[in-house]
Amino acid sequence: MDSKAIRKAYPNVVTVDATQGAFDSSGNKVTLEQSKIDTARTELNTAYAAVKYKKDRTGEVLGSSTDTIYPTIGDQLDLLYKDILAGKVDSTGEFAKAIKATKDKYPKP
Repeated sequence: MDSKAIRKAYPNVVTVDATQGAFDSSGNKVTLEQSKIDTARTELNTAYAAVKYKKDRTGEVLGSSTDTIYPTIGDQLDLLYKDILAGKVDSTGEFAKAIKATKDKYPKP
């Protein structure tokens, strides 16, 4: 049983038992519909992917590569300032290249 999806689809469920089923806070058995559980699982997977995507891009995921995570804000501003002085505030500037490297490595799901 997918207890997380069941709890999302049925907020009144407090107990999920693989053999007995799902129950509310009064101990009453809750009748489950697989389509609701499947929809909840899809929503949970989508939310997880969005969080993982963000964490991958910022280097927060343990064991994720750090070769193209976003530079720190200070480094980004420094790159931007240097590009302004060089007249390269476009896709050829170092700021744009640094951001593009991260976006290319971690495309949106």
